[in-house]
Amino acid sequence: MTTLLVIAKEPLPGRVKTRLTPPFTPEEAAGLAEAALADTLRAVAATPATRRVLVLDGSTGPWLPPGFDVVPQCAGGLDERLAEAFGRCAGPALLIGMDTPQVTPGLLTVDFSDCDACFGPAEDGGFWALGLAEPDPALLRGVPMSTPVTGAVQRDRLVSAGLRVRDLPGLRDVDTAGDAHAVAALAPHGRFAARLARCTTASGRR
Repeated sequence: MTTLLVIAKEPLPGRVKTRLTPPFTPEEAAGLAEAALADTLRAVAATPATRRVLVLDGSTGPWLPPGFDVVPQCAGGLDERLAEAFGRCAGPALLIGMDTPQVTPGLLTVDFSDCDACFGPAEDGGFWALGLAEPDPALLRGVPMSTPVTGAVQRDRLVSAGLRVRDLPGLRDVDTAGDAHAVAALAPHGRFAARLARCTTASGRR
């Protein structure tokens, strides 16, 4: 089976989901980030895996379910932090972030019987998932992160290395208020959708 990696940041006001402010306050944005992280971790916890690892910038909170190993993120850019996370794995690994609370165990249950890598594109041009049958940190180092071409460059890196790539379904990251409402509609029974509904109802925002 596969090691499942979640790379995340402690949901503190002013440090997470800053593009949600405005219309939401920093505290509301942090609450939405926490709910997204909780939904993500719950999906990972329900997915068969050899090991589940939270690669965290910050400290844990009550949102962390049992069954996860927690390791700190290394210093450096996002490419270095992703590379280092894969470098900790001795076998097949799938890494996701905390920005897709609509993720399901079905999407996360992957095997590498007919591929060397799994790639989940994000609608903003990045990627929401990356799986490697044989983790190699060099496949990530130097990839420009948080740009409209991040996903294309990362996928090209895999193909150029001679890997057989299986594409996973595309998902929408939660970056803006519009993203938040669209994603909540896809997973209306999750913590993220409930938190968003409370935020919008309390302030009259839509």
